[in-house]
Amino acid sequence: MWPVDAVVGENGALYMRHDAATRKLVRRFAIDEETRHANRAQLAAIGDEIIAAVPGCALASDQHYRESDLAIDFREDVAELPRVAVDRIVALMQARGLTAKVSSIHVNGWFGAYDKLAMTRTLLGETFGIDLDHERASFVFVGDSPNDAPMFAFFPQAVGVANVRVFADRIATLPAYVTRAEAGAGFAELTDFLLAP
Repeated sequence: MWPVDAVVGENGALYMRHDAATRKLVRRFAIDEETRHANRAQLAAIGDEIIAAVPGCALASDQHYRESDLAIDFREDVAELPRVAVDRIVALMQARGLTAKVSSIHVNGWFGAYDKLAMTRTLLGETFGIDLDHERASFVFVGDSPNDAPMFAFFPQAVGVANVRVFADRIATLPAYVTRAEAGAGFAELTDFLLAP
């Protein structure tokens, strides 16, 4: 059994894991610190432009803790915006050279071509010595939104919680399975299924 002490964050910008031997948090980024620092100022300016251009959106409440991406809230702490507004946010990000992906609550934008799958490969290879391309059938991936598309396409046992259906037209390869319940209840449904005798 592999320990559950690592996470892939910010759409593949980094992984973090706790190193028990050194008792420290290890962070591994897709891009170097100097580039991340330079990008942050540009991301802040783009965020200001988007907020001014799309009424009702806001910076995500956790934006101050992000290292490498811009997250624009369209339904977490603001009234849910219509799809046309979400599409406008995506278009504004892309016009400024960002990779833009829609999650269940934010539009995330970043400079670079990395994604969750690429960093998951890096994490499993570097930390656990796992060749994900050979072991992918051993994993179950569960997600909830279009930014999980690379994972849905890669893992044979990919599961989407029910709210993935809202943006099904934005996902090139849908997950192999979809839960009946949405959000956290969908994750719990999958867990119950996996643990059933």
